[in-house]
Amino acid sequence: MINRRTFLGTVGAGALGLAGATWLTGCGRTQAARSSTVKPNFVFILIDDMGWRDLACYGSTFYETPHIDRLAAQGMRFTDAYAACPVCSPTRASILTGKYPARLNLTDWIPGHKRPFARLRVPEFNQELPLAEVTIAEALKPAGYVSASIGKWHLGTKPFWPEKQGFDVNFGGTHQGQPPSYFAPYKIPNISKAADGEYLTDRLADEAAAFIEKNRDRPFFLYLAHYAVHTPLMARQEVIAKYAAKAKPDQPQRNAKYAAMVQSVDDSVGRIMAKLDALGLADRTVVFFMSDNGGLIGPTSNLPLRAGKGSLYEGGIREPMIVRWPGVVAAGVAEKAVVTSVDFFPTILALAGVAPAAPDPSIDGASLVPLLAPQGELAPVPVYWHYPHYHPGGATPGGVIRDGDYKLIEFFEDDRVELYNLKEDLGEKKDLAAAMPEKAAQLRRKLADWRRKTGARMPTPNPDYDPQKEPKRADKRSPPPLADAGPLFEE
Repeated sequence: MINRRTFLGTVGAGALGLAGATWLTGCGRTQAARSSTVKPNFVFILIDDMGWRDLACYGSTFYETPHIDRLAAQGMRFTDAYAACPVCSPTRASILTGKYPARLNLTDWIPGHKRPFARLRVPEFNQELPLAEVTIAEALKPAGYVSASIGKWHLGTKPFWPEKQGFDVNFGGTHQGQPPSYFAPYKIPNISKAADGEYLTDRLADEAAAFIEKNRDRPFFLYLAHYAVHTPLMARQEVIAKYAAKAKPDQPQRNAKYAAMVQSVDDSVGRIMAKLDALGLADRTVVFFMSDNGGLIGPTSNLPLRAGKGSLYEGGIREPMIVRWPGVVAAGVAEKAVVTSVDFFPTILALAGVAPAAPDPSIDGASLVPLLAPQGELAPVPVYWHYPHYHPGGATPGGVIRDGDYKLIEFFEDDRVELYNLKEDLGEKKDLAAAMPEKAAQLRRKLADWRRKTGARMPTPNPDYDPQKEPKRADKRSPPPLADAGPLFEE
């Protein structure tokens, strides 16, 4: 394994050259852009708990997201993009390092959910992103990049905050998984005094725009990780009223507060794009848009996907994902390749022209550069999930492999599997395991082999198991009655 020290010491001088100019030559940019030595900027916008169907460009007829829709129209919209975990902390770690949560031993949201009387005793896991890991910010630093983490961090206590992980700026990133309030005072330690009535999503957009303005003349990596649309459900009253007036009881998505929070995120994206345009930076800035896990059932609905946040069904892991780079990434493309959050690390390093002198076999992601170039292709490979934990939403410990159109889910409590053909059955309604035992066995072997290679830790039988003290669980295919509750759990 190449750790932080080894990586930063072996980045060759040749890797710090023309910021990916070799591949740009064939990507349809103007001759002036091809010959430029200017490195691309990166803006990575990560939304918390946004479901696959929470954008108009992904099929929502209730939420209004014109700015994100425009981003999709100008770039590549992925239909089969996945978070590496159905909860947030592991996915965030996977984005920043290019490694599966199982390899990082960071497999649940920090600090995790306690179930002392469950059938299985879940394994201990890292309560932070280890400092030995190389983040995108650290990998880009030798190439002259300045980096900012603005918004949610949730990868450890103060010794593990962004400024300890290669970021030059940290605004609003702490151990907290959700804000105590979306209106000032926020009670987030490293957010300076705010005016009464200020809204957190707006403030984070302000800070992001200010960072772009300040660093307009040098290459930058902006990691804008919104706390929205995570609970508590809080938004401006006039925006809530707008959606309350259009909500219909027969709509799967109908929560006005949640819709107002989605709009606040969309507004922030519009402001960041407008800033890039105003500064003339759009053509040399790669913008990524992604969510960290599926939508939380109740505030939203992920239909036609099954289940939601915390679940290994599609509703818990399939995400909206957009990549825009004008003149390089083809505009208006709906890309069907299966990609996952571990792919961002090698992709950004490739685009920046930064790579270690020796490849790191522990990097699980694949560079998406061949896919982002016009008419490019990405070799299909299986993708994996390992979630050996219980979730407050009802999910039990398990693992997943998706290989082509087929997806196998292994449930650790009772040692059973379910098999689905996602091309024919997106809603995971027809389990094929009994009808296709050889396919199920083949995928199960691949999943087990992957767990061995990554050192995935497994749950063990719980000697304190007591079914009378265990809460009842349900398979949440559709949302329950809506509630305007505050935090449902600390994540």
